[in-house]
Amino acid sequence: MSKDTADTAVTALDLPMVDPLPPQTQKYFDICQEKLGLVPNVLKAYAFDIDKLNAFSALYNDMMLADSGLTKLEREMIAVTVSSINKCFYCLTAHGAAVRELSGDPKLGEHLVMNWRTAPVTPEQRAMLEFAAKLTTESHAVEEVDRQRLRDHGFSDRDIWDIAGVAGFYNMTNRVASATDMRPNDEYHSAAR
Repeated sequence: MSKDTADTAVTALDLPMVDPLPPQTQKYFDICQEKLGLVPNVLKAYAFDIDKLNAFSALYNDMMLADSGLTKLEREMIAVTVSSINKCFYCLTAHGAAVRELSGDPKLGEHLVMNWRTAPVTPEQRAMLEFAAKLTTESHAVEEVDRQRLRDHGFSDRDIWDIAGVAGFYNMTNRVASATDMRPNDEYHSAAR
């Protein structure tokens, strides 16, 4: 853990991490540090309550890392698109970095952040992002024609479930991050550039 990350508040709330962390949580944080070079501030933010941290981590791992017809990059693209609409600083920074890293294209991450509608993506990805955007701005208006459009672009019903799940997850996390003024790790700003 870098000194900057350790000494900087991760939210505007006074909710300190459990100290000491339970051994399983400390092991998880150590793995993050080893594999990512940092412990994401979102994990630190939730670490005031280990049950909440575990619930958040389990849902994140299911939405973003479990088997899916969607690639990891496509799930990160959904995260950035939803976060762009919601103007979530934390998620735009963290998931914009993930898009840059996974795509190998630093412009794609920035393009999705600034204007996902004009980003250079495949027609299938555009349909996926349009569906995620509609779920974000007017979920009540989603109709069978919206699902059929995804099917017409080759997405299975399971893929549609996963698109909806990822979009829903980021709509929730964006709101928590904004409400608490969650701050992204400094390392994300320069990652994969």
